[in-house]
Amino acid sequence: MSDELGRVRQMWHLLEPLHAVLYYAPEAYEEASALGYAVDVRWPSYFAWRAAPLGEAGAGRVTETFYSFSPRMVGEHVPGIWSVASPDAVLAARRRAVDRAYRTLLGDSVTAPETAGAAALLRRVAEAADTTGRPLAAANAALPWPDEPHLALWHAATVLREHRGDGHLAALAGAELDPVEALVSFAAIGAAPPAVFASRGWGDEAWSHALERLVKRGLAADDGTATEAGRALRAEVERRTDEAAAAPWRVLTDEERERLVELLGPLWVAAIGSGLLPSETTLGIGKV
Repeated sequence: MSDELGRVRQMWHLLEPLHAVLYYAPEAYEEASALGYAVDVRWPSYFAWRAAPLGEAGAGRVTETFYSFSPRMVGEHVPGIWSVASPDAVLAARRRAVDRAYRTLLGDSVTAPETAGAAALLRRVAEAADTTGRPLAAANAALPWPDEPHLALWHAATVLREHRGDGHLAALAGAELDPVEALVSFAAIGAAPPAVFASRGWGDEAWSHALERLVKRGLAADDGTATEAGRALRAEVERRTDEAAAAPWRVLTDEERERLVELLGPLWVAAIGSGLLPSETTLGIGKV
């Protein structure tokens, strides 16, 4: 991995927890409940929070852009989430949720000059991101920028996170890995146990059939572990993902990037140390 791609991956590792707080914070569940969403499980609010920038997207659009979720699971929530609250109402509640969650998580750091400095640097990177052909990144980038630095920081992190994610889907498509094959092949290299990927709703039969297809391609063994070819293909997917995410970061000098890492460090520690986020996720951070 080149130094540049290593830095790109480092920034993803720093930003992902700061974005993901939305999906787990008690304040977010409270805002979702106030809108009328069931909060005994996280999926109704997850689909609403993440899909709202797309407008009243249907199940097909959400399945396509989220990629890893089974169409059946998406259909359980979409388009029904829009009969509970409109996308505009969800976006307003999303901003309130992040505001409240960050104030709890970061305390006085919310108004610290360091947070404002990190937000300013991240905004430059996010605004440099080309969102052509990247639907989730484009939809988030089109939203108004918040005035408050901590909210601008989360917004920038979200644009960049979805920019990377959209590029990752293109890399998976280039590797001819369909949504369930993408999950099975990722589990096969040890990114997370198969049980973690079960949250995407595919079921044992779909998982088994996807494994059979990967075995026929020489990418996995019968026991679900990756072959050498399977590991090589997943490494290529990650490389292409990093390459596709690299361009916006070039707007910063090396010194600015190092300063941003320094500024984000305490915020990352607060997010990771909060206990809100699961120790293992389908993203495989820290594993690949």
